[in-house]
Amino acid sequence: MKAIVSIENLASNLVLTFWTPLFVGIFIAIVVYALRPRNKTLFDTAAEMPLRED
Repeated sequence: MKAIVSIENLASNLVLTFWTPLFVGIFIAIVVYALRPRNKTLFDTAAEMPLRED
């Protein structure tokens, strides 16, 4: 039997081979950015903004 090539198979292969590693890389980059010690003061300031009285 020959394998039937369909749009669904091509789309599934595209997602598995391209988009999944791309989004994993983006997620890792966001986590690394958020956990950098240099950004601690920026995030602490942003966390206190709703509690400030202007």
